[in-house]
Amino acid sequence: MTDTPDDLPAFAKGAINLASPRLGSKAVAANDEFFAAKERMLADAAPVFVPDKFDDHGKWMDGWETRRRREPGHDWCLIRLGAAGIIAGVDIDTSHFTGNFPPAASIEACLSDDHPGEDADWSKLVPKSDLSSSSHHFIAVDDGRPFNWLRLNIFPDGGIARLRVYGQPFCEWDKRDHSAAHELSALKNGGRVIGYNDAHYGDVWAVLTEGRGVTMGDGWETRRRREPGHDWLVIALGHAGEIDRIEVDTAHFKGNYPDRCSLQAALVEIGDDAAILSQAETWSELMGEQKLSADTIHTFEGADIKTVGPISHVRLNIFPDGGVSRLRLFGKLSS
Repeated sequence: MTDTPDDLPAFAKGAINLASPRLGSKAVAANDEFFAAKERMLADAAPVFVPDKFDDHGKWMDGWETRRRREPGHDWCLIRLGAAGIIAGVDIDTSHFTGNFPPAASIEACLSDDHPGEDADWSKLVPKSDLSSSSHHFIAVDDGRPFNWLRLNIFPDGGIARLRVYGQPFCEWDKRDHSAAHELSALKNGGRVIGYNDAHYGDVWAVLTEGRGVTMGDGWETRRRREPGHDWLVIALGHAGEIDRIEVDTAHFKGNYPDRCSLQAALVEIGDDAAILSQAETWSELMGEQKLSADTIHTFEGADIKTVGPISHVRLNIFPDGGVSRLRLFGKLSS
């Protein structure tokens, strides 16, 4: 089972998966993972079922699965999100778990710099909710506080294929050094993709994640353009600032990297995403067209970047099409 944008509930559209390993999220501990490792539950790829695959513990399953419980209680898994975030909703996915899914699950959350102990201030994020066989369970969350630790409880035991946690990263900019340069576009710092003309391959939001792409599928790639024009992507920065360095990384894109790229930018005071996108083509030029090459980190600074003052949004143009693994914009915060 895979999700398409039309399948997702409203709370998931435009949100990112805060539990993704690409953000640095990890399944830290579980009371039991006899049949299937807890780490599989956070994998970005959709879960698969391999009929004839077994290991030393029994049937191999793509997810987290505990043994059959013979005593009172329930099983749990502790997850640290790679970035604290405001959670809009979750998907507790039991795909391919048919006779071994948990009848119910709940999720608790807290915000802590350290591993939460017995005295942690846990909040009930998702109340105990019924689950069914091999299904997505989308559950909205109405809590505006940021969290970075989750405890998934299953009642009493069984298997969860995937846990998706939809929301937006939360960054406390007032605690940041305003005299230093920051990666204002980074997903962890609140940067987000608000629109694009095409994203046929890959996961578009991966373009704002840390590190270099691990494969050609770890980034933004458009289809082959057969008509005039060029492709584009619009990003809201995590905080307004003045840009002094730009990185465009074409890691793993060798026969399909864009020939050139440019950037436009604006300081947008107010407006929803649709209104912002409608104006993006007219924004000022932050960086003129620059030649790109295969599988390379391209760094632009100094005279390459035009003085346009503080900006809050950028539009990356690629000519005519192709793939970009990462885009990074660095600069000082503006007030």
